[in-house]
Amino acid sequence: MSSSFRIFDIAGSAMSAQSVRLSTVASNLANADAVGSDPDSVFKAHLPMFKTAPEVAGAQTPGVRVTGVVESQTPAEKRYEPGNPLADGEGFVYAPNVNVVEQMVDMISASRSYQNNVEVMNTAKELALKTLTLGS
Repeated sequence: MSSSFRIFDIAGSAMSAQSVRLSTVASNLANADAVGSDPDSVFKAHLPMFKTAPEVAGAQTPGVRVTGVVESQTPAEKRYEPGNPLADGEGFVYAPNVNVVEQMVDMISASRSYQNNVEVMNTAKELALKTLTLGS
């Protein structure tokens, strides 16, 4: 593949990674209010893991790769709610370790990163099309 078209692969891989990040945030926010009767069974926030893939002698297209999605190790939040039907024997329920403010910031950041990569692809496309018209 021509090196001038690698920009599409790089921006595309970044868009794919940001898409995973947005999906993870959506899942975390959807489960932020769920409670459970013990800290081990309650939802745990998911965190996407990324790795840059540098170009190595043309063997791999450079870009961003999602290496996996892991559960946060932050402990669940313990709340005293004796009237809750899910409360344990001591009256506590356990809420997910999802920080809604952090998730919203992460969502905004991922959305902006995705949009920036869309702009990179659009600019590269326009430049390629203009290059084709130079000989006319």
